[in-house]
Amino acid sequence: MTHMHKAMPEAQAILRAWEPFKKVVGVTAVHTEDEYARARAVIDVLLDAIGEDETHPLADVLDYLGDQVAAYEDEHVVIAEAEPKEVLRFLMDQHALKQDDLADCAPQGRISDILNGRRAISKDMARKLARRFHVSPAVFL
Repeated sequence: MTHMHKAMPEAQAILRAWEPFKKVVGVTAVHTEDEYARARAVIDVLLDAIGEDETHPLADVLDYLGDQVAAYEDEHVVIAEAEPKEVLRFLMDQHALKQDDLADCAPQGRISDILNGRRAISKDMARKLARRFHVSPAVFL
């Protein structure tokens, strides 16, 4: 079986693509609070555009920025152990979200049941919430 190898781009070609990307996005690495805030804002824009479409052309950009934010949070943000419903409540408060704002993850009634302790967070919903908030699904399980 023969594998086709794509030619590697030259550094100057990468730079010509990277500079306009950086100018439009405004952040490509997260090392400071300002970069963190900017990356989170861009992530929100991307989430609104992408929704649940994992094949969307911007999904890779969302994943890239999500990884940058996650790495920053791993070093700079301490999240205490908490029940999954309390983690969800905290993240909703941090993002100024209402139950209806999480319709991309679950119906409002289900979110209400979770927050009131009447229902657990399913693995599927944990994945959706994790993607929405750019955290590990484990915080919801």
